[in-house]
Amino acid sequence: QVRLVESGGGLVQPGGSLRLSCVASGFTFNIFTMSWVRQAPGKELEWVSNIDRAGTPTFYSNNVKGRFTISRDNARNTLYLQMNHPKPEDTATYYCARLASFSPNTKSGQFHDRGQGIQVTVSS
Repeated sequence: QVRLVESGGGLVQPGGSLRLSCVASGFTFNIFTMSWVRQAPGKELEWVSNIDRAGTPTFYSNNVKGRFTISRDNARNTLYLQMNHPKPEDTATYYCARLASFSPNTKSGQFHDRGQGIQVTVSS
């Protein structure tokens, strides 16, 4: 049974920092590209970032480039998202996902599995 469990969310002030974690189980973590996606209330799902199985980031949304960093620890089956200098518009539910396909042109894709999500609220 595939499980993706996010943690580390909560309330953060603009300009602060927050690190999200996602522990994976039920599949061979180190052979899959992984993703972070997010959804704000009333908005469509947005692809935030992808990282290949070797740990090289392969995509960042223009909305987070230069502020967020994706990484992974294959020994611990864990995916991370370091959020620096967050803005109120980063407020959303963040999901960890096991990527199935991705289009750089449309900046969207499909995933095999997705976690339950974790809320991040950026507010002073």
